Amino acid sequence: MNLIKLREKIQFNEQFRPQILCASPDTKVPLICLEPGQEIPAHPSGTGIFYVLEGKGIMYLDDEEISLSKGKVVIAPEGAKRGIKGEERLVAVAVHIS
Repeated sequence: MNLIKLREKIQFNEQFRPQILCASPDTKVPLICLEPGQEIPAHPSGTGIFYVLEGKGIMYLDDEEISLSKGKVVIAPEGAKRGIKGEERLVAVAVHIS
């Protein structure tokens, strides 16, 4: 079992870099830390589950815009194009399943 203290892992950078907390051949768990205005460009991927720990932002899911804030969970179906933009410092954990 791996215990990860997320608060200790939070790190903001001038250029967005996800911090991979765990990975296997079919699963990846990144910690996402976005400054206001930083974004992850829309891209298709496997199923994704996103849990917002703090902050606010927007998730672009296909043609939809979803407001993100603390405590929200978004499930992106396999193949859906998704991207995220920080409106204020945004911290989220994602689980990507391919």
